[in-house]
Amino acid sequence: MVRRILLGSQLRRLREACGVTREEAGYSIRASESKISRMELGRVSFKPRDVADLLTLYGVTDEAEREPLLGLARSSGQAGWWHSYSDVLPSWFQTYVGLEAASERIGTYELQFVHGLLQTEEYAHAVVVNGHKGAPSRSEVDRRIALRLARQKLLVSESAPHLHCVLDEAALRRPYGGREVMAGQLRVLLEFSEYPNITLQVVPFVRGGHVAESGAFTLLRFAEQELPDLVYLEQLTGALYLDKREEVAAYQVVLDRLAAEALDPAETRQLISGLLQLV
Repeated sequence: MVRRILLGSQLRRLREACGVTREEAGYSIRASESKISRMELGRVSFKPRDVADLLTLYGVTDEAEREPLLGLARSSGQAGWWHSYSDVLPSWFQTYVGLEAASERIGTYELQFVHGLLQTEEYAHAVVVNGHKGAPSRSEVDRRIALRLARQKLLVSESAPHLHCVLDEAALRRPYGGREVMAGQLRVLLEFSEYPNITLQVVPFVRGGHVAESGAFTLLRFAEQELPDLVYLEQLTGALYLDKREEVAAYQVVLDRLAAEALDPAETRQLISGLLQLV
């Protein structure tokens, strides 16, 4: 998925730089304008032949310039580990998991519950069951929890991103799964807060209202300069991915202001320890 987005964004820049319309690009590879749009957004797979034809149309004829892009086209169809969970993973969330796995920095604000990357197995079980319409089967619940725990391996991998997680105090006080489950979750948060690649902060109730009026969001940054920063907004039946610079910048300002209003990491650990004694 990330390879497709990276290649699509580069093809879009090349097309725009030489003044070719999507309709003209589509005609050159016997495809529709909407197909070009989906390719540039990384939502469909790429045929190396189509990419080669588009590069020629865009005036990219030097083999040294063409080969990296053709290499992306050849590798863009490779499935990530998360595809084995496609039976319980909505297509729109598959995109997010792939981007999350490729990110260099993750900035997130949560107010309903603890972020998925930081959840214990028992807490994740309570969240999955509570958020599922009807009565999910045991196997489906187990698969969803396994996916969530598999995502956590990212935090201890060789290429682990830096996670900056800002939680509303409400997320720590909402008792998913009961007292024992919450106690276990709070203890694990204290452990995560000591990781060198994790910055954990809490916005306490005593600070009153704050700037995140729109609710939870996640901001993803990537090491590859060609890949734009993204904001992920999860909705009831889908998700939005924002990549316009001004939109991403607006969410970065909100995250920065939340971090300024929140307790610092040491104070956050004190708050969590205090809540743990009350559970």
